[in-house]
Amino acid sequence: MAKPQPKYLSGDAAAINEFLDRFDTFLFDCDGVIWSGDHVFERVPETLELIRSRGKKIIFVTNNSTKSREQYLSKFTKLGIPATADEIFGSAYSSAIYISRILRLQPPRNKVFVIGESGIENELRAEGVPFIGGTDPSFLRDMTPQDWRGIADGSLLDPDVGCVLAGLDMHVNYLKLSHALHYLHRGAVFLATNTDATFPSNGSLFPGAGSIGTAPLAYMSGKTPLALGKPSQAMLDAVEGRFRLDRARTCMVGDRLNTDIQFGVEGGLGGTLAVLTGVCKLGDWEKEDAPAVPGFYVDKLSDLLVAGSSSG
Repeated sequence: MAKPQPKYLSGDAAAINEFLDRFDTFLFDCDGVIWSGDHVFERVPETLELIRSRGKKIIFVTNNSTKSREQYLSKFTKLGIPATADEIFGSAYSSAIYISRILRLQPPRNKVFVIGESGIENELRAEGVPFIGGTDPSFLRDMTPQDWRGIADGSLLDPDVGCVLAGLDMHVNYLKLSHALHYLHRGAVFLATNTDATFPSNGSLFPGAGSIGTAPLAYMSGKTPLALGKPSQAMLDAVEGRFRLDRARTCMVGDRLNTDIQFGVEGGLGGTLAVLTGVCKLGDWEKEDAPAVPGFYVDKLSDLLVAGSSSG
């Protein structure tokens, strides 16, 4: 049976107006949709303003865990994109919320060992969750003979660690992975901010959280982490609870089939829109192993601006 085909919207003002009228809320991925690295795609701020002007709610839902909501807000401001912290929902925040309000680790094993950057640490700190690892300088070094002995016999391990949280870590090393493995062997809960193999930046692809921390740990430990970024429905449940959105009137906009589009399709959202400025390329959804098919697609997000010339 032939797969359903998404509707191409670019250049069709009437179709875009009809598309925008179908939804009250738009969930936007960031990397590959809004920007690539520090380069904002053409006329994105104007496109977001058009959507807001039509009374639509915008929520930025990103798998990039290297920044907290406040750090992301600083980036939005720097790049000239109007936003508020309340509109930003990242995988670091999703993970912190899950740990503090659902997992509810209790002493004496209530600490989190972090493989990741300051974004994770800031969100855990905001939720009052104790943690070690991450950007701590004492973990940013080579293994010593004392490390080998102390990790093996447990004398260097923190007995209070009850969870390992793996995200994108630009400074991952053997010392961090060794600690994480032994915490998992001791029964720590295994969580991942997200499992993206790559992420788009500066017009190319770079290793993502799934490649850097999650996949190696899963392989060496034999354990599968609970992922708290797209396409995890745990993340969508958290977004829905936080913003009280109507799924039938919500559209997910993204550049990846196996995260953004799958997130929306499996979550029963009213629509999904793929943009071709990031990972997904024209026709990827036609492949036999395509994880999901978008309902609509455009060449770039600013193609929606054509609606402004014919609305009203």
